[in-house]
Amino acid sequence: MSLIFDIKRYAINDGPGIRITLFMKGCPLSCIWCHNPEGIRNGKDKLYTAKKCLGCGTCLKACPNGALTLAPEGIITDKQKCVLCGRCAEECPAMAIEISGTEYTPEYLMHEIEKEIPFMDQSGGGVTFCGGEPLLHPEFLIDILKRCGQQGIHRAVDTTLLARKETVDEVMRNCELLLIDLKSMDSTVHQTFCDVPNELILENIRRVAEADFPYYIRIPLIEGVNADEKNIKLSAEFLASLPRHPEIINLLPYHDIGKGKHAKLGSIYNPKGYKMQTPSEEVQQQCIQILTDYGLKATIGG
Repeated sequence: MSLIFDIKRYAINDGPGIRITLFMKGCPLSCIWCHNPEGIRNGKDKLYTAKKCLGCGTCLKACPNGALTLAPEGIITDKQKCVLCGRCAEECPAMAIEISGTEYTPEYLMHEIEKEIPFMDQSGGGVTFCGGEPLLHPEFLIDILKRCGQQGIHRAVDTTLLARKETVDEVMRNCELLLIDLKSMDSTVHQTFCDVPNELILENIRRVAEADFPYYIRIPLIEGVNADEKNIKLSAEFLASLPRHPEIINLLPYHDIGKGKHAKLGSIYNPKGYKMQTPSEEVQQQCIQILTDYGLKATIGG
């Protein structure tokens, strides 16, 4: 079994065609701008939306461990007592409490995936495994990739590639496309903003290209982090040097949607206050031009 924190149907930005995207819990990176912070921890999380709360006390009565109290600012959870059983979320009439992370078997997920086959067939779509980081769960991931392959379903994996080389090889043997994140070419910058260096990631990107395997590159484009000319040129030089170029480079302009989710988790978005902004239209087009000049195909969004 594996923890899934979201299932997105009719997805059109996670590979070709109409897709079903499965979001797996756990990630070895902790990117400051992450728009799915509920997917970082390899375990269940509780999210609380104070503005939805009715203050009715239903969750207090439902909690078997007395972990909740009602304060003027809303529901307070004693994390020492809370076992994330989900009873409070089940009983909350306003859905102010959510549990992120549900255990699914491969059999159940295949049942959900198979529901989407008509849309996949009509659009040339398939299934995409996302996260978090799906390569953190290689046994589960490979199992369900093989099951999808037996059904002739197109398989894509959205990954940071921060994983053992053997895992990367096994995933390539059991899917048709990789969607690979490239945050920064500078390992120190990568460490600062993502909490890990980037050497293994770059090695694995080269490994994928040398295997002549189809892949997209996704660059979260952030003013103050990686949208500068130097980083984009280094990215272009690296990708252009590979024996197989990415099918497409998706430049994804920064947004702070993760801020609201951090509030629900009770954590702090960008705690050190780094200056991060959406690049201007001019900067975005400059980045596209640099990548194009290196013979690479790039677009905004996707």
